[in-house]
Amino acid sequence: MPTFTPTSPAALARLVADRLAELPGRRILAVDGADAAEPVELGHRIARTLTDRGRSAAVVSVHDFVRPASLRMEYGRDDEWSYRTAWFDYEAMRREILVALRTEGRWLPALWDEERDRSARAAIRAARADLVLVLAGPMLLGRGLDFDLAIRLELSEQAALRRTPADQRWTLPAVRDHTADNPEEATWTVRWDHPDRAALRG
Repeated sequence: MPTFTPTSPAALARLVADRLAELPGRRILAVDGADAAEPVELGHRIARTLTDRGRSAAVVSVHDFVRPASLRMEYGRDDEWSYRTAWFDYEAMRREILVALRTEGRWLPALWDEERDRSARAAIRAARADLVLVLAGPMLLGRGLDFDLAIRLELSEQAALRRTPADQRWTLPAVRDHTADNPEEATWTVRWDHPDRAALRG
């Protein structure tokens, strides 16, 4: 049976920063979680902890790598399968973040503006030699993306419903089913129903 250790967002950020201190050079951390778990917010907390310790860090949201609306909404605005397979451009994340960072020392902070449905027109950024790039959002694990470290934020069904706006709840089965079908092990798995009373699975 798994054991669980109480933690908090601040303690988790310190734990991750401690591990990254053992990994010099450019590194990529995934924070995988449904939007209701606010993975980008945790990503920014980790990045702040790293910069406070003198390490370069930046955060990229998966929602800045969506596909155009004509592709992601081809079968309707609330199609669960499309959300799993066509909504986010994971291959672009691989190409413009993971591969580019490791082979060319550069990265793209955003590909597509989800709200305006047009190119984000973001400039490619040069990466410092010690950069930790945090990629945060839903359904990152289980896609063959080569992260150095990964966090999985787990929500119970009740917590996910409570923390998701009514017009976005159709996305929850897609996230649940992707995780069930692609059980990639994360470096850290955290029960995140109440972040201030989170529990780290050991």
